[in-house]
Amino acid sequence: MARLKLATAWLGGCSGCHMSFLDTDEWLLELATIADLVYSPIADVKTFPEGVDIALVEGAVANEENLHLARTIRRRSRIVISFGDCAVTGNVTAMRNPLGVALEVIRPVYLIPEGTTNCRLPDDREIVPVLLDRVQPLHVVIPVDHFLPGCPPPAARIRALLEELLAAHEPHPTPAQLTFG
Repeated sequence: MARLKLATAWLGGCSGCHMSFLDTDEWLLELATIADLVYSPIADVKTFPEGVDIALVEGAVANEENLHLARTIRRRSRIVISFGDCAVTGNVTAMRNPLGVALEVIRPVYLIPEGTTNCRLPDDREIVPVLLDRVQPLHVVIPVDHFLPGCPPPAARIRALLEELLAAHEPHPTPAQLTFG
């Protein structure tokens, strides 16, 4: 029996959705009996693998690295879940959108004193990835299969969606078989 490949990713957001995922507590031990966590900030894997069954994607698409990762996730995953309000709507991450294009938003952070010749804005990619001019929810840049709203979504809701998807993924155990107790 092939093991399920599960991935989680963190784009532009606060990581609260991953904390809520960890709040599924002992159920994670049951999940580990049928699934391998193949990519996640929790596991610190650097390259998103091929053949992922389910990918939970937290955060909005705010920079070029996020955009590249989102597209890679879609190409390499059977099911993509927009995970939390930043991924679903842009939420807090998108609050910079009304302020204008990205360079104009960050320029005041790097104030260059009058008469100084050696100060400059950081080179693209020098300190942070190149910001996109508009932060976008995940579904705007890639097709998404499921939406899991909440800031963050409650652990019980995360577990319920994953149990439903696991039940549909044969020949793995049914949700009742995954329940502790």
